Amino acid sequence: MKKIILILLVIAKFSSCFSQDKLMALDKDLSTVTYPFEVKFHPLKSQGQDLKMAYLDVLPINPNGKVIVLLHGKNFNAANWEQTIKELNKKGYRVIAPDQIGFGKSTKPANYQYSFQQLAFNTKSILDRLKINKIMLLGHSMGGMLATRFALSYPEMTDKLILENPIGLEDYKVLTSYQTIDANYQSELKNTVESYRNYQLKYYYDNTWKSQYDPWLNLLAGWTLHKDYPVIAWNAALTTDMIFTQPVVYEFKNIKCPTLLIIGTRDRTAIGRERASKDLQSKMGLYNELGKKTQQAIPNSTLVELDNIGHLPHIESFDRFIKPLTAFLEK
Repeated sequence: MKKIILILLVIAKFSSCFSQDKLMALDKDLSTVTYPFEVKFHPLKSQGQDLKMAYLDVLPINPNGKVIVLLHGKNFNAANWEQTIKELNKKGYRVIAPDQIGFGKSTKPANYQYSFQQLAFNTKSILDRLKINKIMLLGHSMGGMLATRFALSYPEMTDKLILENPIGLEDYKVLTSYQTIDANYQSELKNTVESYRNYQLKYYYDNTWKSQYDPWLNLLAGWTLHKDYPVIAWNAALTTDMIFTQPVVYEFKNIKCPTLLIIGTRDRTAIGRERASKDLQSKMGLYNELGKKTQQAIPNSTLVELDNIGHLPHIESFDRFIKPLTAFLEK
């Protein structure tokens, strides 16, 4: 009986953390936030600094011998994959989901030269530590750019690639003007729960807010209420610069593994759109067109378009997201 009560208390703790509507101040390490699965930490010596990467390594009850790595987007962390992890576990997959350096519970360095190559190397170092040499790889949003770079850098390790509404399907720096890291930082400092909510309503959820979205908004906006926020904002400014200056779009043709594109066609995410000319603003971030263009660029790729779905299919419409994903994984 005591064991059952303890299990129920643990479940309640996880549930309360991710269902609370109240916005709370969160420190840079999310130390008061409990992820839905056990968090492990990978020590990392990088750029002369001692860092740590948080990650989830969730083992299935009935393993099928396959490993899938989930890479989060810029406004997210590993916990955002909760429902996806549970479903993949049911089907026998071992799921690994890291918080990249600068995100979630991982270290937020005061100075770090962010590159997709560096983040790919960091991610591989976790897999090397776990003695994993073959994976399937799913990247969402910024994680899609990182997953592309990983697949290009470590083709022998990447068995299959899935890109879910990845950003970087166009080269933003040829469409709009550059903004310095200092300017990015000042912009990040202005973020509030209202600005984040308005952005998400516009690009994620088609102006319809549901309570199920609150936990993911609160994990992001809670940082803005804490004295640590300048550190968060600075790292966010650096990663925005990484996205803008390090396109992967020209290298899609070099991807070797079978690739699935899951594209919510209502998405209109485009970095730096507000700085583009008026005639270009309406032409940026057209995922109903970019998905098709990208599928043509990537050899051995399949496109699944989700009509009337925005930037976050695995949260907005999980059933429509998970079906093509699992079908592709099981081929």
